[in-house]
Amino acid sequence: MRIAGAPISWGISEVPGWGHQLPVERVLREMHDLGLTATEFGPDGFLPEDTILSRYGLSAVGGFVPVVLHTWTPTVDLDRFVAAGADTVVLAAATGLAGYDSRPVLDADDWKRLLANVDRLASAARDAGLTAVLHPHMGTMVERPEEVRRVLDGSQIALCLDTGHLLIGGTDPAVLAAQAGDRIAHVHAKDVDAELAASVREGRRTFTEAVRAGMFRPIGDGDVDFAGVVTALQRHGYDGWWVLEQDAILDAEPAGEGPAADVRRSIETLCTLAAG
Repeated sequence: MRIAGAPISWGISEVPGWGHQLPVERVLREMHDLGLTATEFGPDGFLPEDTILSRYGLSAVGGFVPVVLHTWTPTVDLDRFVAAGADTVVLAAATGLAGYDSRPVLDADDWKRLLANVDRLASAARDAGLTAVLHPHMGTMVERPEEVRRVLDGSQIALCLDTGHLLIGGTDPAVLAAQAGDRIAHVHAKDVDAELAASVREGRRTFTEAVRAGMFRPIGDGDVDFAGVVTALQRHGYDGWWVLEQDAILDAEPAGEGPAADVRRSIETLCTLAAG
């Protein structure tokens, strides 16, 4: 099982005003101290240069790239991924709006354009020796079960199985892993509180409000069927990354371990599940 870190577990986000942003040195040092050997990039500007990862014994997995796919023909700078030795481009169907608390409604032409764009970007990634995946994500154009199915049926791109965002959107990640495991090429592993997730899905809270309330939990402390996810992907022969993500909002520099304690708990639980 290849386990990697992600800066969002330390509250590092591309969303303006998300919360206190920890120094890059603290985040990377704590990843190393937890025994992690790889990480996603984090948002643009978080790493002063990608070579800093090697100073902390880390390699680059790839990164999360929100792209507006439904209104024009976008491009993604793949050179950074290649130069850093990364292998995965995690695309999200961005809304064009700031944050993840609202989104427009797409018509048939918008969807046709979105699906054509994801396949075009996936092809460009393959030509560069990379794997592109589409990440169902709350507050993007692909968050609900019918939208995930539309991507599976209408395109060839692989999926990022984000266990938390899928459950918030109404998809059981264990069921999706069992049914479409051959289309899953990347995993963002996070647990969630089902009650808070339902409040977002039903419009009673914004995504940001629920994150601040603690919707994302260490693996094993929430309501995702992680045993089912692990078993299903093992049956499909999944050998890609398990990127530990626990979306967090920090109000200030945490004393003591801070977010690292939750990441450690997730690592321990995930390794236990993988061992059977």
